[in-house]
Amino acid sequence: MQLEIMPRKKRLPAGRAPLLLLLCQLVRALDVPLDPKLLEDLVQPPTITQQSPKDYIIDPRENIVIQCEAKGKPPPSFSWTRNGTHFDIEKDPLVTMKPGSGTLTINIMSEGKAETYEGVYQCTARNERGAAISNNIVVRPSRSPLWTKEKLEPITLRNGQSLILPCRPPLGLPPPIIFWMDNSFQRLPQSERVSQGLNGDLYFSNVLPEDTREDYICYARFNHTQTIQQKQPISVKVISAKSNRERPPTFLTPEGNASHKEELRGNVLSLECIAEGLPTPIIYWIKEDGTLPINRTFYKNFKKTLQIIQVSEADSGNYQCIAKNPLGAIYHTISVTVKAAPYWIMAPQNLVLSPGEDGRLICRANGNPKPRISWLSNGVPIEIAPDDPSRNIDGDTIIFSNVQERSSAVYQCNASNEYGYLLANAFVNVLAEPPRILTSANTLYQVITDRPALLDCAFFGSPLPTVEWFKGAKGSALREDIYVLHENGTLEIPVAQKDSTGTYTCVARNKLGMAKNEVHLEIKDATRIIKQPEYAVVQRGGTVSFECKVKHDHTLIPTITWLKDNGELPNDGRFTVDKDHLVVADVWDDDGGTYTCVANTTLDNVSASAVLSVVAPTPTPAPTYDVPNPPFDLELTDQLDKSVQLSWTPGNDNNSPITKFIIEYEDAMHEAGLWHHQTEVSGMQTTAQLKLSPYVNYSFRVMAVNSLGRSLPSEASEQYLTKAAEPDTNPTAVEGLGSEPDNLVITWKPLNGFESNGPGLQYKVSWRQKDGDDEWTSVVVANVSKYIVSGTPTFVPYLIKVQALNDVGFAPEPAVVMGHSGEDLPMVAPGNVRVNVVNSTLAEVHWDPVPLKSIRGHLQGYRIYYWKAQSSSKRNRRHLEKKILTFQGSKTHGMLPGLEPFSHYTLNVRVVNGKGEGPASPDRVFNTPEGVPSAPSSLKIVNPTLDSLTLEWDPPSRPNGILTEYTLKYQPINSTHELGPLVDLKIPANKTRWTLKNLNFSTRYKFYFYAQTAAGSGSQITEEAVTNVDEAMASRQVDIATQGWFIGLMCAVALLILILLIVCFIRRNKGGKYPVKEKEDAHADPEIQPMKEDDGTFGEYSDAEDHKPLKKGSRTPSDRTVKKEDSDDSLVDYGEGVNGQFNEDGSFIGQYSGKKEKEPAEGNESSEAPSPVNAMNSFV
Repeated sequence: MQLEIMPRKKRLPAGRAPLLLLLCQLVRALDVPLDPKLLEDLVQPPTITQQSPKDYIIDPRENIVIQCEAKGKPPPSFSWTRNGTHFDIEKDPLVTMKPGSGTLTINIMSEGKAETYEGVYQCTARNERGAAISNNIVVRPSRSPLWTKEKLEPITLRNGQSLILPCRPPLGLPPPIIFWMDNSFQRLPQSERVSQGLNGDLYFSNVLPEDTREDYICYARFNHTQTIQQKQPISVKVISAKSNRERPPTFLTPEGNASHKEELRGNVLSLECIAEGLPTPIIYWIKEDGTLPINRTFYKNFKKTLQIIQVSEADSGNYQCIAKNPLGAIYHTISVTVKAAPYWIMAPQNLVLSPGEDGRLICRANGNPKPRISWLSNGVPIEIAPDDPSRNIDGDTIIFSNVQERSSAVYQCNASNEYGYLLANAFVNVLAEPPRILTSANTLYQVITDRPALLDCAFFGSPLPTVEWFKGAKGSALREDIYVLHENGTLEIPVAQKDSTGTYTCVARNKLGMAKNEVHLEIKDATRIIKQPEYAVVQRGGTVSFECKVKHDHTLIPTITWLKDNGELPNDGRFTVDKDHLVVADVWDDDGGTYTCVANTTLDNVSASAVLSVVAPTPTPAPTYDVPNPPFDLELTDQLDKSVQLSWTPGNDNNSPITKFIIEYEDAMHEAGLWHHQTEVSGMQTTAQLKLSPYVNYSFRVMAVNSLGRSLPSEASEQYLTKAAEPDTNPTAVEGLGSEPDNLVITWKPLNGFESNGPGLQYKVSWRQKDGDDEWTSVVVANVSKYIVSGTPTFVPYLIKVQALNDVGFAPEPAVVMGHSGEDLPMVAPGNVRVNVVNSTLAEVHWDPVPLKSIRGHLQGYRIYYWKAQSSSKRNRRHLEKKILTFQGSKTHGMLPGLEPFSHYTLNVRVVNGKGEGPASPDRVFNTPEGVPSAPSSLKIVNPTLDSLTLEWDPPSRPNGILTEYTLKYQPINSTHELGPLVDLKIPANKTRWTLKNLNFSTRYKFYFYAQTAAGSGSQITEEAVTNVDEAMASRQVDIATQGWFIGLMCAVALLILILLIVCFIRRNKGGKYPVKEKEDAHADPEIQPMKEDDGTFGEYSDAEDHKPLKKGSRTPSDRTVKKEDSDDSLVDYGEGVNGQFNEDGSFIGQYSGKKEKEPAEGNESSEAPSPVNAMNSFV
């Protein structure tokens, strides 16, 4: 079994193809098992890591440095051989070895010569596990010899002849580079006619007069020594001929029709044909029985040289060059043989074996001729190396069986032929090591969702450990039907999802032990461009804005880069880049093109493009304003038990900036379809941290608000079910009230589904007597709102608490409230009931409170029942309806209003609790004193005659005592509504009819009538009546009133008054006086002011019809006075009966008479106007 050390991967690839390539690279990297990160105590044979080339040409002007670096555990020691014998470094003061290394430095700059240290060197690196050797390094100093001195004769030839100018540079190491120049160090021009051959000679197919010059100089450049040597100049003179004879081509090189070329595999094959002729020949190349390799064939020197790179055995064969001109063609065949120095088919690989295991080293090489394979062990030919029973050599293979620790060694494979050799070191390291994991502990891997995730588990162990992966603390081994387990220990998740996030543990086991390591995987949201730049058409000189809104994982910081036509933006101040926008101001025609927004994070990148077209200016339409478009692309992140972050993308604001966002939530579990207000955030925010309640299946939606209103709601977010938790709150409105004397009914307001915080909502109900020493009694009930405790004492205080609980646990300790068991009716009646009669309608009742214990409930108050049982006037018992007055609380007295005077009352008092009334107190009897009576029930005037009126009445409905008499007052009312003298008449109480005699005929009277008791006079009733006139007067009056002349007279009077008013108005405007005014001034009465003082005009007169007569039965005030009307004037008021006459001009002839105010002794003045008949009598 071959054990491998798995190095740690540097980063995660983005796809499967890079993944496979990386895994292949990992396997190949296992060839070098000694990783710097491997534990220091792991032993390892030496491995050569750096050495000088096999053919090492040095600069003799500098110190010689021969490299040899190796690694191993313990660190190896170094030694050298020179020309096959030990090179004792310590004996040569010019030679030093680099500490911790095998590199030699030979100080020849101070003294010594490079030629002294020419030779074949070999380095050996050795430790306790074996010895590794370097290649044979042939060290030779470079050489740049001078040209031998020679005398060059000038060359003279005719025009058209061919010419070869020899270079023949001195042999150097390495060979020099040849080129031809003149004295001015200018390269000589070359063409199809003139060119330099591979040997450095300068070939002329035919010469021309312009080829004449004296400074054809060949230069040799020796690169190692950075020197240039030059040949003596050659002089060429071309003589012009009158006629140039054309000739067919002949080859200048190579000579003859055929030649042979040998080249080594992997080198560049160069074939050359240069021909002379006139005109200049053209060269063609073909391969006999084959074609020239297309991708490896090149033509140099104007097709005179054919080159094939990376030549191989397949390129052997006959190549033919053809030289043509118009006069003919010639052919030359070059037979090419490709030989090969040894090259690897399978180089031996290091082996790490555990004791008792088997293995093999294979060394296979090829070459032409076939190379010979030989083995060495620790630098010694295996034939003479110490014997190892576990080792068996079979040609190019060494087979190991049942190895032990002593089998550890470094083996060298040498493959050689006449053209070179190959040397490879491969160690066999026999180790017994428990598993070791080389990947750093707690390595954090971050991967974009939906992409592959590769978790490293670089391991080492001997024997080779087996690797298993686990997820989480108690997960089972991950299976290969979902995951990919690679041989190097890497765990691949082909398509990583959000639920792939977590801690993964890799466990490596072999028979010597076990090792494990934890790594962490975070799955990040892919970066997306949710608002892409859009195609824009902008007018020249206008401004355009491209929006590129990026949504990314909140833990990654994106960088936004804008490109124009896949290049950088112009370095122009007109281009401004904001957070999400690229703004181009004052747009030019050159600004048109494709603009690309590139968003990069440390894990991914995304881009979007839009085209800008620039057009000529056109009128721009007015912007439209509307409520915002709904937000979109809602996403929940940072999902914790009691909080979550909601992010969204705003919709178009429709030209009115968004001022705020409103966030609502729906609880699909408890109240599906009902959205509740969650919070509001500023219009500048696109994320919000939301507080959550346990055990709620949340969905969220967002609405945008601007000055025009609220947008439609966004699409609902994904649902997020929070974990269940114990309730945060307990039920509210906890009460304890008994419905029966022997129970306690505990009620509460249950928690709603949102407050339950989890399934299985229940309530723990606890109670105990407040004043007792009993322990709490508790019971757990289902999701109800009350619990009845039976068998309780009557009206005892209890301490009560109700605690919510669910399947997760209990809510916090609830508050304790006090309640009472059921009430019963009070047992005792109030005592010492006393009544104090305040007046005829009011009494005050006092009583002593009952003992609290006898109430047996909550004291509501005291209730007085009272009723009128007997009339003092009639002395007969009559049952009346009882009246009730309740006095709240613990009051011990109360007033009884609204009693009837002169009545016999009975009352009792009862105490009241929540259950009802207690027993009644003994009845208490009291009497109310007399009061004033009510008004007589009715008053009628019957049988009017010329001088008498008869009055009939009914007694008062409420005498309120014993009537002593009636009082009748009356007075006449004349035609001017003045009241005459008041007559007062006493009538015995037993009368209900009375006749008044000797009254004036045809006169209106007003009557005031009321009853009296010992307490005083009662309310009065009033009435009016008129005595009759004789029939002749009545007939005359009726005839006059119906005569046409009378009607005409009235119309004339009205017309005259109208004319008089017009004349007065005109004279007033002119400032003059009129007779009425003069008469008024002459007969001014200070008590009578019919004219206004300010302007001398008439005062306001009111028509008699404006004074409505009082309705019969109308009441006067209790003081029996009547107020005079504010305006009771009429035209009649200004004349004394018929004395008031009109002149022809409409003015009054008679004098105005003042109104005298009559003051009645008692009663009210009637406001009734005279009858029409009386009014007419006043004019006749």
